[in-house]
Amino acid sequence: MTDEVEVEQDRDEDAYTLGMRDVAAILEAVEAQDAGRLIALMEPLHPADIADLLEQIDEDEREALVRLYGVEFDGEILSELDEGIRDEVIGYLHPEVLAEAVRELESDDVVDLLEDLEQPQQDAILGALEETDRLAVERSMSYPEYSAGRLMQREVVMAPEHWTVGEAIDFLRRSEELPDQFYHMILVNPRMEPIGYVTLGRLLSSRRATKLIDIAEESFRLFEVDEEEGDIAYAFNQYHLISAPVVDSTGRLVGVITIDDAMAVLDEEHEEDILRLAGVGEGSLSDKVIETTKQRLPWLAVNLVTAIIASLVIAIFEDTIAALVALAVLMPIVASMGGNAGTQSMTVAVRAIATRDLTGSNVWRLIRRETLVGLVNGTVFAVVMALVGILWFGSPMLGFVIGGAMVINLVVAGLSGIGIPVLLERFGIDPALASGTFVTTVTDVVGFFAFLGLAALVLV
Repeated sequence: MTDEVEVEQDRDEDAYTLGMRDVAAILEAVEAQDAGRLIALMEPLHPADIADLLEQIDEDEREALVRLYGVEFDGEILSELDEGIRDEVIGYLHPEVLAEAVRELESDDVVDLLEDLEQPQQDAILGALEETDRLAVERSMSYPEYSAGRLMQREVVMAPEHWTVGEAIDFLRRSEELPDQFYHMILVNPRMEPIGYVTLGRLLSSRRATKLIDIAEESFRLFEVDEEEGDIAYAFNQYHLISAPVVDSTGRLVGVITIDDAMAVLDEEHEEDILRLAGVGEGSLSDKVIETTKQRLPWLAVNLVTAIIASLVIAIFEDTIAALVALAVLMPIVASMGGNAGTQSMTVAVRAIATRDLTGSNVWRLIRRETLVGLVNGTVFAVVMALVGILWFGSPMLGFVIGGAMVINLVVAGLSGIGIPVLLERFGIDPALASGTFVTTVTDVVGFFAFLGLAALVLV
């Protein structure tokens, strides 16, 4: 068994080394201006891997690679690229190469591409499309940002509700322009309103004479063009959807949303929440120094203000600290434990809000739970710190003071960790972005005030 594990580890290490060697070989081909070798090395790579490669190398290498790669550039690479360098890569492409690359994309991918570009580049890409495709993309771009109209693709496979399986299969075989990926055949009535859909698996496994309406899926759901993409992603995840039709204000079918696009939205929202919890906005590895600085500076400034508030609380008890130096030694422990406990509760709350698991019906139950958890944990660590105070400083009363402060701060941490995100959500403020600063401020202020206040009453 050990030998097998060692062999598997060796294979993993070889695969990682081979990947590094591939990158080195590609850069060598670029440096030698050997287009043939570069194309041969890039051919087996997935567009997502090529996008990763472009994101990892520096700007000069990226420009040289894109220009040398030339007409082989796949439009899917643009869809996979980080927004921070997509604009840059488009600038390196010859207009004819860019036009050909964009023509290969589905309409929803073109819309996603255009959303992050400046107007001149948007015009260049739209001008590269055929008239029907351009009109479809422009129509999608007319819908509100982050809506179903922007997320959907307009290439739809549909059939009249009265068709049989045989008629549907014959239609699919005759069609020359089907989407690259589709999962359902959408059934429509004479008014072009979707009334159901049939999976390809059911279609291929049913007899030719079977009516499509008889094998339609029960999970049928549809969305309107102006619905928020976050709500759509939630529905896909909640109800295990694969694709869903999109209708306009009159109920007519105008497009379809597929699971890959819905899950991409879900991933983006989760990533944004993680970044905002750390107060770094929507930064990425490809951002410039000035962009990263602008994103982080505001919340660092807010943190500075809250730190000053905590310092003012300490200043109130300056004489108490001067009379008993041990307080200065133990004071950070109380604040640190409260901050960590508050962050734990806050993370649970922000995640529950994002997934819509935290509602008005269960919020008080969760607040009570986290408060009780804080009480239990506070009691456990109060005993520990009381013993530390006695053994370290030889003062039972000092142990009592820090133990009492620990209980108070961990209870407040559990309460504020849940309560603050809920209140921010009620007032329309993003809890992922703002909760951390407020929770930390509360636990610092309460921790310092409880510890030093008890010390002033009991010890001095």
